[in-house]
Amino acid sequence: MAAETKPKVTCYSEGEGAFMRRSQALRGRLLHPLLVGLARLRITPNHLTLLSLLTGLAFCPVFLWGFHAAAFTLLLAHVLLDGLVGPLARHTQRASSQGSFTDTMADQVVVTFSTLTLLHAGYAAAWPGGLYVFFYCMVVIFAMVRNALAIPYSWLVRPRFFVYAWMPIEVYFWRGSLNGLLWIAALLLAWKMLTGFIQIRRKI
Repeated sequence: MAAETKPKVTCYSEGEGAFMRRSQALRGRLLHPLLVGLARLRITPNHLTLLSLLTGLAFCPVFLWGFHAAAFTLLLAHVLLDGLVGPLARHTQRASSQGSFTDTMADQVVVTFSTLTLLHAGYAAAWPGGLYVFFYCMVVIFAMVRNALAIPYSWLVRPRFFVYAWMPIEVYFWRGSLNGLLWIAALLLAWKMLTGFIQIRRKI
């Protein structure tokens, strides 16, 4: 096994970093037999990241074809696979800045394309959806820059899981409600982007 390397640059705030380490350690204990099996099959964290990315992207055409239940299943698979990446990286002692960066970018690609899919299908309006994607991307970038400058966010908002969970509600039960959630998420992310910009500008 490769020597474990603690990621130096991540997109997590101070509080999130500690929580993620505890969460991954707990998942590592609970999922130990699965992680052992994956390691024996020579499945790496990068393999899981790629599979998570592909299942997340597969949501888009499947949803647009009208197979909504199958699309939501693929999105759930994306989230579950993404949740295995960190524990497997720790188990195989492959945690690294490169892996963390790759996983974060894959997550952001799914956030962007899944939101664009909802916009295209008419389940989200252009302004809240577009601003949500823009501010989310900027906050992730600023979080990485701030961590690299040793001025991490004290806390962050990560609304993607709430948006993912709300999608079936929007489709099956409450049409038009997703826009409200996207507006709230966009406003919170805009605030974190602004504070991130100010702190980065002061530091450099």
